[in-house]
Amino acid sequence: MYPKIRKLIKAFDFDKIPTQRKIILQPLVEYIQIKLVANERINLTFVCTHNSRRSHLTQVWAKLAGMYYRLRKVNTYSGGTEATAVYAQILWTLTNQGFEYVSISSEKNAVFALRFDESSPPIILFSKMVDNFINPTKNFAAVMCCNDADKNCPVVDGSDARFAVPYVDPKRSDNTNEKVKVYLEKSLEIGREMFYVFSQIER
Repeated sequence: MYPKIRKLIKAFDFDKIPTQRKIILQPLVEYIQIKLVANERINLTFVCTHNSRRSHLTQVWAKLAGMYYRLRKVNTYSGGTEATAVYAQILWTLTNQGFEYVSISSEKNAVFALRFDESSPPIILFSKMVDNFINPTKNFAAVMCCNDADKNCPVVDGSDARFAVPYVDPKRSDNTNEKVKVYLEKSLEIGREMFYVFSQIER
């Protein structure tokens, strides 16, 4: 992994995660553990209404956590109840935290290839519906990242498990002077929790 990203990971303090959040995350830990013991692929699809902010951050950090803890069968995806576009501040935030990306399409809902090291395939980011062809259609967990998606998408077709791990939307800061800080902190919060989840897996 690029040095700046690895430095962030080393600084993750799981003691900063409130007990209540750890309780919320525990069913996801157990799902991953069951899949690992069964020697099955661990497919996680992170769902948020517009697939523009939180679902991309969780997809990215969960992928890195799986690799960091040497769980080679982890695949992460994202989707929404509607397609919009990856919000520009998400890309800026990840770049600031050590990632690199290139645009591989130029339409309104652009596609980006996000890199975290020189040898691994990039993570492909674009806004899409949950049932987009790039996402798994069976044998996956739907991880709901926002209360709105949790409410409006009570059933995700094909999923074999569903977990609600909502995060406060950083969008609330978009027209304020706190925008940069809020997005950076939200990314680190999500990263810390995804790494906590994978740190709990017994290998």
